[in-house]
Amino acid sequence: MNSVTSTQAKQEFGSLIMRSQIKPISVTKNGKPVVVIMSETEYQAMKLQNLRAALIEGEQSGDAGLLDMDAIKNEARKIALNATGL
Repeated sequence: MNSVTSTQAKQEFGSLIMRSQIKPISVTKNGKPVVVIMSETEYQAMKLQNLRAALIEGEQSGDAGLLDMDAIKNEARKIALNATGL
């Protein structure tokens, strides 16, 4: 994977977008990788692959029994509120 500094990324953003269509580019700040720029197509494919892997893992983990969507939503809200510090 190619790598550029955040300063280079700012100065060459248009070119960086075009290059990222070919393969992902790592952006570093203070010598440490902080972000990867990739094409939308590659990003969507990666998301789909991760979702499929999660579904397979879930199926292989066994029967979870009945699911209560309201309880799941409430738990997700609690986690989100805790994450934001509210």
